[in-house]
Amino acid sequence: MKGEKNFIMKKVVIALTAILASVAGFSQTQFLAKGKIEFERKINVHRQYENQEDDTWFKEYLSKMPKFNTTYFDLHFNDTKTLYKPGREMTNPRVWGIGPAKENVIVTDLEAKTFNAQKSVFEENYLVQDSVRDIEWKISDETRTIAGFECRKAVGKICDSVYVVAFFTDEITTPGGPESFNGLPGMILGLAIPRLYTTWFATKVELVEPTANQFNPPTKGKKVNEEALQKKLQESLKDWGKEGQKNIWWTLL
Repeated sequence: MKGEKNFIMKKVVIALTAILASVAGFSQTQFLAKGKIEFERKINVHRQYENQEDDTWFKEYLSKMPKFNTTYFDLHFNDTKTLYKPGREMTNPRVWGIGPAKENVIVTDLEAKTFNAQKSVFEENYLVQDSVRDIEWKISDETRTIAGFECRKAVGKICDSVYVVAFFTDEITTPGGPESFNGLPGMILGLAIPRLYTTWFATKVELVEPTANQFNPPTKGKKVNEEALQKKLQESLKDWGKEGQKNIWWTLL
């Protein structure tokens, strides 16, 4: 009798172990391909103007502003497309002079490798249609947790000389990210551009399935591609020096 009980207990233990193992394996293979991500964008406004600290008017202007300008953007995504657009409103006032990209709306087709972006640049509205940016990312073993997801670090470069630091997770399989950044084996949840003193970090990820209509391309603005827009800005801002170049980088995000 005792032997029979032991035999039954062993079978129960084996069965429970198998169930727990299957549950653990199931949970480890759960990957997101649809949802909504909120990004907090922070710009160090004081660092933006550190080269103009000798200007008395600017020093007084900066002293009355918070160090950081914080705004929020939403990224809706499915397995092949992303929509990046302004998110919830902030109570802090908009800061003059922090560059374009305040109200960008960008629809990216990751399968076709194209994007449609609605951008407001110095009171002009543009509809930028082009191929997605090809960034040569270098992935490292450094990790950090963002919005509950373990992310790996990658470093890339845009506009020939502007370094970008990204943190991506392969737990979200869509290879997208904020603005028009993509091309990593998973979703970018953290982004930093040191030369613009700006970061984007996900605050939350929601399992909200987007509708097909959300990925309809924007339609307002003068149609241009990135090369044409860059040439136009270089001509318009040629006398702006470093400040002009920085605005071009902002526009091409």
